[in-house]
Amino acid sequence: MNTYGNIFRLTEFGESHGPALGGVIDGMPSGIEIDLDRIQHQLDRRRPGQSTIVTARDEKDRVEILSGVFEGKTTGTPIGFIVKNSDQHSSDYENLRDVCRPSHADYTYSQKYGIRDHRGGGRSSARATLSRVVGGALAMEALRTQGIRIYAYTSSVGSINLPDDFEEVLGDPAVIDTNPVRCPATDVAAAMEAYIREVKGKGDTVGGVVTCVITGLPVGLGQPVFDKLNARLAAAMMSINAAKGFEVGMGFKGCTNLGSVMNDQWVVDSDGRVSTSTNNSGGIQGGISNGMPVVFRVAFKPVATVLRQTDGVTSGGEPVSVMPRGRHDPCVLPRAVPVVEAMAAMTVLDAMLLDRAVRW
Repeated sequence: MNTYGNIFRLTEFGESHGPALGGVIDGMPSGIEIDLDRIQHQLDRRRPGQSTIVTARDEKDRVEILSGVFEGKTTGTPIGFIVKNSDQHSSDYENLRDVCRPSHADYTYSQKYGIRDHRGGGRSSARATLSRVVGGALAMEALRTQGIRIYAYTSSVGSINLPDDFEEVLGDPAVIDTNPVRCPATDVAAAMEAYIREVKGKGDTVGGVVTCVITGLPVGLGQPVFDKLNARLAAAMMSINAAKGFEVGMGFKGCTNLGSVMNDQWVVDSDGRVSTSTNNSGGIQGGISNGMPVVFRVAFKPVATVLRQTDGVTSGGEPVSVMPRGRHDPCVLPRAVPVVEAMAAMTVLDAMLLDRAVRW
């Protein structure tokens, strides 16, 4: 499926080395003011060639809005957009025409469809995530009117980690984009960047974790039992290229503790507002938002393409040795941050629109 969402829906298309990528958004509320500079900024955060620790592919990734926005506001009709490719080096992949690389989608796509685009992974390329970033940036324009903010950041690279408590490290979200790793702690960011450079110099890759925080959510978002808010977020995040794990709130570490330690305690202020003294639930209970910040983490594997001799198989199943060429990320984390934010934004906006259908 190439469509995500229920009421707010993104249908995307395009391949890494095709003429363009793009999408169509249905269900965007009308009358939302659209700042095209903010949309482009999100694409700039994801685009290749932005620093020396990401792929050197030089794409400007300028988005063209084709419909659904008139005089700076959404009209309620489908929003169509495209982003043209301009710096494809398809010849870099000619040696992979009949070779399936390890830990890539080459073999599974070949077996499923009987044909595949070997140039940069085709549809399975992480380049296709730019359509999600456009969809997420538009969703953020609507969420901004409701006081909802979404911040994602790199919280670990390899064995270099930030504390799990986001309030301890996310004092000023503006710091996230002041370094190429997109880590809110500048000293840790420097160590992460140095390590990525070291790994890149060896022709290898490294993975890590992106943490995401959503603030300003109302109580009640989420549709039990199969469309719980955490379930929708998990599905959204696990659809991102190279994502291998998802946890919300206390996560796996908290599950080793006793309930008496991890249970959130209710707090009622003088105005009768209910909150919790801790946020081990990650802002979601019973699959429904409880008004606290929603906090989750997404684990990303090391990029499968390592620039060294490796074993593969031919399309016919014969073992072969392959030396990958081309321009690749040594670590996906810096460019995955805006993709995580985008998927979170689309999920939350869709949940808010669905919520209006269950309570008059």
